[in-house]
Amino acid sequence: MRRRTRDSMSMGENELLVLRYLIKAQGQGRLVGPTELSRYLGISTASTTALIDRLQKSGHVVRQAHPSDRRSVHVVATPKSDDEVRATLGRMHERMIAAVDDMTADEARAVIDCLGRLQQAVDEVDAHEPEAAVERPSTAGDGE
Repeated sequence: MRRRTRDSMSMGENELLVLRYLIKAQGQGRLVGPTELSRYLGISTASTTALIDRLQKSGHVVRQAHPSDRRSVHVVATPKSDDEVRATLGRMHERMIAAVDDMTADEARAVIDCLGRLQQAVDEVDAHEPEAAVERPSTAGDGE
């Protein structure tokens, strides 16, 4: 789903991750600065600055002065970004729901069984290799 959203919005993985992170933070009433984005993505501050520049140029984010510390800035997703992400994901979710609605009871049981087995397999790997996965904080629109 992320690949389709990125393709639909003509942006890379990190750009989409930033937008989703910002949209979620805004929903929580949190301000996010470039340093936090840099840590979240695991990239340098210089790379983060370039990424924010690209997103600002495309109209997806704006930099705003911090309300209590005018020396620093925070980054805000524009309404355009929120609308684009929601519209793209909304179309995908509608199609996914339609596909599930068309399943027979036997097909649904088979899918549930398969997903349960996959989850168990992943849980077993996680139990044996706790350091194997690097986890990012969950972001707006997750559900993949």
